[in-house]
Amino acid sequence: MGRQIKGLLYYYWADQRHNLMIFWSILLSILVVSVFLSDLLLSEEVGSVYFGFPFATYFYAGIFGFLSVKEKILYSLKIGATRKNIFISLGIFFFLLSLTKAVFSSMVQQITIIYMEAVNHTTFNFLHFAALLEDTFINRIVLDTAIMFLLMTISLIIGLSFNRFGLLGAGSFIGVIAIVLLLGTAQGWLIDWIVDTLSGIDMTFFYQMIVVSAILYIGTFLFIRRITTVKLK
Repeated sequence: MGRQIKGLLYYYWADQRHNLMIFWSILLSILVVSVFLSDLLLSEEVGSVYFGFPFATYFYAGIFGFLSVKEKILYSLKIGATRKNIFISLGIFFFLLSLTKAVFSSMVQQITIIYMEAVNHTTFNFLHFAALLEDTFINRIVLDTAIMFLLMTISLIIGLSFNRFGLLGAGSFIGVIAIVLLLGTAQGWLIDWIVDTLSGIDMTFFYQMIVVSAILYIGTFLFIRRITTVKLK
């Protein structure tokens, strides 16, 4: 069991490494160009350039969870892995990937901030949701890890739903959720709930989010234990 989990973790990392290298190469290139152009072309009186890692990393997390059904779970079944080991190893990989991306992006942001302060560069700024509380190195890591882990889990559930129930069944379920959200927005109770949540939010909320994500992920075993190697519809 332990060897198979280690093997699956190695496979998940090896399979994702190339995509991650491309992703970070593009993102870091955009960061370097943005810092350079903001220093070369802008002055404090004219305006500033804003850059935020979360906009890209969160999107990546959402897509990754959905694609993991076909690229990770189904392939792992085909090579003989047990469903239990797939479930355990993928959950570990989700969390470690979320944590690693959060640490790396926070480190790059911190290094860039130190550089800008050293050269008195004031026309480039970072955007991060941690600014709603206290934009520190650790807070960014906790917040990013919590959100990416949740997004991966939710998108995995959506992907498993499509695999289990097909396009019609999963699409109907998502449609019902969309209708509830639209009604909640129209009637105002959803907006009120969001405002109340944000007004009293602190870092404890994001630790709780990690726990909730873990609970949701545990629930995916109900899908994984029944999954077959049929293609996604």
